[in-house]
Amino acid sequence: MTNVYGIAKTQGMILSSNGWQASADPKEIGIKSYTVPGTKIKLRCSEGAAPLLVTFAAEFHEHIEPIDEGNLDDWGYCFRNIRGSTDKLSNHSSGTAIDINATRHPLGHAGTFKPMQIVLIQALCKKYGLRWGGNYRNRKDEMHYEIDLTPAKTEALIAKLNLRTEVKV
Repeated sequence: MTNVYGIAKTQGMILSSNGWQASADPKEIGIKSYTVPGTKIKLRCSEGAAPLLVTFAAEFHEHIEPIDEGNLDDWGYCFRNIRGSTDKLSNHSSGTAIDINATRHPLGHAGTFKPMQIVLIQALCKKYGLRWGGNYRNRKDEMHYEIDLTPAKTEALIAKLNLRTEVKV
C-alpha cells in the first residue's frame, strides 16, 4: 500500500526502503544524537538502530580511517527520498542509515577505499548487520551504511553483541 506521495505504508505507518518506520518528525520515531566514541562527531539515528550504527562508526574511525572532524560530511537521519526516486524513502528517513566521510567517498564514485579497507568494511558490515553502498550494483555510494535487518533482528543482534549506546546531545 502507498500513500498519496507513492511512499510505502503499512498499517498507517510510512516505511523507509528497509521496512523501518519513517517520519518527517524525528521525535515521532525516536531520533536522537549520539557521539561516535573516539570522535567529536554526532550522528542522528533511531534509538533502535543507534547501538549498531554508532559502534560501527567508532570501529570505522579506529580501524579504517579517521572520521573527519573538520568537515561537516557525516550524516544520519534526514527525511527524504532515495536520490533519483519519487516513491521510495531513503533509510536516512527512518534513522537507520549513516554517511561517513562523504567528501572523501562521493556518491557515484568507486574505488575510494584501498583493498584492505574494503575487506575491513565488509567484515564490520557483516558484524553489525549493515549493508554498504559500495556494494550497490548500479550507482556506488561508498560513504553510505544502512541497517539491513528487521527491527526484531536488530534488537537480537544488539543483545548478542551486548551493545549500549549513550545519548550525547
